[in-house]
Amino acid sequence: MDNADRGHPRLPPPGADTLLVRAGQGDRQALAAAWPLVYEELRSVAGRLMARERPGHTITPTALIHEAWLKLDSRPGAFGDRAHFFALASRVMRHLLVDHAHARQAAKRGDGDLPLTLSAAEFVGDGGRGDPAEVLAVHQALERLAAEDPRCAQVIELRGFGGLGLEEIAQVLGISLATVKREWVFGRAWMARALGQG
Repeated sequence: MDNADRGHPRLPPPGADTLLVRAGQGDRQALAAAWPLVYEELRSVAGRLMARERPGHTITPTALIHEAWLKLDSRPGAFGDRAHFFALASRVMRHLLVDHAHARQAAKRGDGDLPLTLSAAEFVGDGGRGDPAEVLAVHQALERLAAEDPRCAQVIELRGFGGLGLEEIAQVLGISLATVKREWVFGRAWMARALGQG
C-alpha cells in the first residue's frame, strides 16, 4: 500500500529547479533526473551558440549538448541552482566550440592569419555565422576583457553567449540589476572596440 492508498496525497516528482539545486550539492542522481527536464532549454542555448557558427559546422547542437553534459556530469557541485547551471552549461558549450575552432583553424591555415569580419552584432547573438578565426577572435577579446574587468566579462558571457536575462545574471552574480545593465552596455562597447568594430 503506498502513501496515496493511506490517504496521503502523492507528491509530484521534483521539478528541474529542485533537481538542479540537489545536483549542485553533489547529487549525481538528481543531475541524471534533471536531464530530460532541462534538455530543451539546453537545446536553446546550443542553438544560440551554433547560430553564430559557419554553415555546415561539423558539430551539431545535439552533439554539443551531449559533450557539454558529459563535462557537467563530471563536475557535480559546480553550480548552485538553475541559473548557475545554465550559466556553466553555456560556458562549457562555448569553450567546446572554441576548442573545435582552434583545431579547425590550425588544420586549415597553418601559421597564416585569416581576415576578421566579425561585427559587434554577431558576438551578442544576432545571428552572425563566423568562421573559426572569428570564434577565436571573440574568445580572445573576451579573455582580455576578463583580465581587465572580470565581472563585466561574466556579464557579456552570460548574456551574449548563455542567453540569460539581465535579472538572471544579477541573481547568478549577486549584483544589482542596474549594475548588470551598466556592465552590459560597457562590455558590448569594449568588445566592439577590441574587435575593430567600434
